[in-house]
Amino acid sequence: MGLIMVTGGARSGKSEFAEKLAYEKGREGVLYVATSIPFDEEMKERIRRHRERRPSSWETKEVYKNLDEEILKNDRKVVLIDCLTVMITNLLMEVDLTWEDSTSQEVEEIEKRISKEVDKILKASKSDKEIILVTNEVGMGLVPEYKLGRIFRDIAGRMNKKMADASDEVYLMISGIPVKIKG
Repeated sequence: MGLIMVTGGARSGKSEFAEKLAYEKGREGVLYVATSIPFDEEMKERIRRHRERRPSSWETKEVYKNLDEEILKNDRKVVLIDCLTVMITNLLMEVDLTWEDSTSQEVEEIEKRISKEVDKILKASKSDKEIILVTNEVGMGLVPEYKLGRIFRDIAGRMNKKMADASDEVYLMISGIPVKIKG
C-alpha cells in the first residue's frame, strides 16, 4: 500500500502527527512498532506518555530489529514505526567497539548491517501494508564533537535519505506544523 515518512527535529510533533495519520488510515486496527529500549526512568516516562495517547485497541510491539517479521506476520494493515533513529541508536549500541578507535572499515560494516535492517522495512512496505515511519532529522544541527555522534549522524542521515527516496509521502514537522515535502 505504501510508505509515509514523518521527519523533523526533537519535540517537533512527529509522533503525534504520525499517530493522527495512522488513526485516519487504520482507525482502531493499527500495529504500533516501538523501537525504544527503556534504560532509565526518563525514557520509561516518555514511553508511558506515548502509550496513553494511543487508542488501547492498537497492538504494540517493542522491537528494534527484524521489524519486517513483526509487520508481515501481523494482520493489521496500518503500521506505525516510531522511530528509525532510535532503531539505529540501538543497533549501534549493541556493537562492542571502542568508537573513538574505530576504523572506517568497521564503521562501513556496521552501516551495512543497519542498511540491511532498513531494507527489510522497505521490503515490508511493498506488501499490502500502509507503513508510517517516524524519524529524526539529524542533519540540520551542529557537527557533533565526538566520533560516535558523527558516525550516528552520518548513518542516520543516509538511512533517512534511503527511506525518503522510497516513500510515497514525506512530511517535515516544524514547530508542530506538518509540511508535506513529497507526494
